[in-house]
Amino acid sequence: HLTYRSQRTMKEFKISEFMFEVFSLIVIVIIVQGFYATVVRPQAAAVAASDAAQMAKDPNYAPARNFYIIIKDYEQEVCFMLALWSVAIMGYKGFALRRGQRLLGADLLRLPEGMKILPEDSRDYARQVEALPDDLRGELLPRALMSGLHRFGATRNIQDVSSAIHDTCELEFGRLDAELAMVRYVAWAIPAIGFIGTVRGIGEALQQAHKAVEGDVSGVVAGLGIAFNSTLVALGLSILVMFMLHQIQLRQERAVLDTEAFLDQHVVRQMMVR
Repeated sequence: HLTYRSQRTMKEFKISEFMFEVFSLIVIVIIVQGFYATVVRPQAAAVAASDAAQMAKDPNYAPARNFYIIIKDYEQEVCFMLALWSVAIMGYKGFALRRGQRLLGADLLRLPEGMKILPEDSRDYARQVEALPDDLRGELLPRALMSGLHRFGATRNIQDVSSAIHDTCELEFGRLDAELAMVRYVAWAIPAIGFIGTVRGIGEALQQAHKAVEGDVSGVVAGLGIAFNSTLVALGLSILVMFMLHQIQLRQERAVLDTEAFLDQHVVRQMMVR
């Protein structure tokens, strides 16, 4: 019965996480598109027109690199969407991780001072964990604790309890790592989209090569600008996403290790077989 309820809780959590990912992607696409349509591209067009007017007056005028010009193309827009989406996903996982870590400060068993856990008492302690709300019972600490208590009541062996807790934590390692697959894909996709912009920009520059021979290099410069700017933005965002990915992985690993150490110190060491 407990296993079924835990599985149901985990399933509900995964459904809510999936809905968050879909909803956040839709919101981010709308916001970024609106920002590009109302701010970035109008500003980039105004800066380009101003630079063109200045170059017409002064042939030696060198336009300064402008932020809006750098990010104005479609490849950069898609990269920003994916980067913000991955940040939203990692933020959601970080919030869920923090909620589970709060349980480390809770006395789930309410074990009196100096009292030992006996095999015949493990069922009573397990009922206290079963009484937790569904959203908390699906966290790592209650699941590992229940696994250890059930194993202790069944085998009356403390070493088996440690093995059961360790196995549960190892499974949690794998689950958390697998759930970051979408973020890893985004971290790979961002520089790939930047490379698409690079190829597109070089292609447009080559199409204007005949004008460069005649002395008009503006088309070639514009194409190369697309190529370099898309690469610059994509690589910069990829570095940011990878940094945050490693940070959330580090937090997840620490949370699992802290949970296993907590259970070893406060539960396994309090067990005794008469």
